[in-house]
Amino acid sequence: MTAIDRKSEFPGLAGGWHYLDTAATAQKPQGVIDAVTRALGTDYATVHRGVYGRSAQMTLGYEAARRRVAAFVGGAEEEIVFTRGATEAINLVAYSYPEKGRVLLSTLEHHSNIVPWQLAGWQVDVCPLTDDGRIDLDAAQAMLTPEHTMVALAHVSNVLGSTLDATRAADLAHAVGAKLLLDGCQAVPRMPVDVASIGCDFYAFSAHKLYGPTGIGALWGRADLLDAMPPWQGGGSMIDKVTFPFTTYAPPPQRFEAGTPAIVEAIGFAAACDYVDAIGLDAIHAHEAGLVRSLRDALRPMNDVTLLGPEDSAGIVSFTMEGVHPHDLGTILDEENVAIRAGHHCAQPLMEHLGVSATARASFGLYSSQDDIDALVRGIERARRIFS
Repeated sequence: MTAIDRKSEFPGLAGGWHYLDTAATAQKPQGVIDAVTRALGTDYATVHRGVYGRSAQMTLGYEAARRRVAAFVGGAEEEIVFTRGATEAINLVAYSYPEKGRVLLSTLEHHSNIVPWQLAGWQVDVCPLTDDGRIDLDAAQAMLTPEHTMVALAHVSNVLGSTLDATRAADLAHAVGAKLLLDGCQAVPRMPVDVASIGCDFYAFSAHKLYGPTGIGALWGRADLLDAMPPWQGGGSMIDKVTFPFTTYAPPPQRFEAGTPAIVEAIGFAAACDYVDAIGLDAIHAHEAGLVRSLRDALRPMNDVTLLGPEDSAGIVSFTMEGVHPHDLGTILDEENVAIRAGHHCAQPLMEHLGVSATARASFGLYSSQDDIDALVRGIERARRIFS
């Protein structure tokens, strides 16, 4: 197993807490906390408005953060729209993309990649999964028609950890004239992402799963597509000229950033990108893959535990335990200083497909270790004794 010894850099993990809920939100390294503190304190001012020196400096820092986040996924500065998170990024495309029609989703999508399309009036089709919990791209190829103008899929499942063949998905979408949006929330913290190499058209991701602050995410979109999309919210900053009879709008990305932006959060977002890049996503992926193998090896011999998803899941292991509801298991584990996620994980259609109401989910980060797995296994054994 590839080891990354960074736990001491995360104040939230002090006291021997075994945090196995990184897929929900990642703990924050001290460097990110310090960057946010400076931005909120000694460096703070508004952006894009003031003519005084500190405002100009903060504007430079804010736009530098945009460049940094763009580079993290292989995009250009003008292709990154800051949003409140991946949820808002998907909503933005669902509402503003001018060629609404049919959208192809998959059975394993997060609610944030289902509900926005429904609310915005798209016709939704659903691609099935393979037996091991991957999006079935052979089925997708058979389902896609020229009526589909969008394909929107999770790059990595937040429940099963299964990874999409994103390049093939892009090819299939483009073959019928559709665009591909990827929900990259679980992929960006776990593996290198290059939107140009993938060939996708939109990529949505959040900062808080990438060891950054909450309240901010990003939509990467191809420049020509963003340029053709109307704004979806109105207010300050997103305008060119306002009159009562008529308003003209700023070019992207400002067109989609109405109001005072998340200045401090953007600075923290960029700091998180720096932190992760300094370690290396290849190293993080190898580290988490080793932990996944170790946990699955530990759980596989347990006759009352059912493992879900593929063997090579990306940093996430979901399972059920016979006779023990995931919420009860989560409560017992909490008593053992172990934090997991228990529930439907904002993926109720997937739960229905799996034939369960909920699962237990252990998810790793770059700070996770074998000690965390050992504590989880001890907690599962305690739950078995209690419920036997």
